[in-house]
Amino acid sequence: MPLMAQINRQWRRVIDRKLQPLGLTEAMWLPLLHLARASQPMRQKDLAASLSLDSSSVVRLLDGLESGKLVERSEGADRRAKTIHLTALGKTTVKHVEELVSEGRDGVFACVPERELEEAFHVLERLAQSLASIEQSPDR
Repeated sequence: MPLMAQINRQWRRVIDRKLQPLGLTEAMWLPLLHLARASQPMRQKDLAASLSLDSSSVVRLLDGLESGKLVERSEGADRRAKTIHLTALGKTTVKHVEELVSEGRDGVFACVPERELEEAFHVLERLAQSLASIEQSPDR
């Protein structure tokens, strides 16, 4: 699977380059996308889990996003657990990020016929399902 790791690294470098004019690094835009795509406001520990980071890293990350006026933390029903919300600037930034990511994706996929892309995605989905099943297996 070294090829998948290589493609992932190259993809992130391409997107980082596209987002440089916005002043965003992967450490900034990736959590913003996770927050924007969540079905409900996330707590720090939920964001940490979705990014596969430890909580202390997420605290520093959120401090930076909050000082950049992209997110705000507010008390939820449980006052011990603050939820993270995108600000108006954060929502606008996410919209720009999604547009640039979409442009990048279109550029990368342009060299592959639609039918082949569908087949490749189907295989990747099956692999993801298999890995999820193995992860959830009690004897892992």
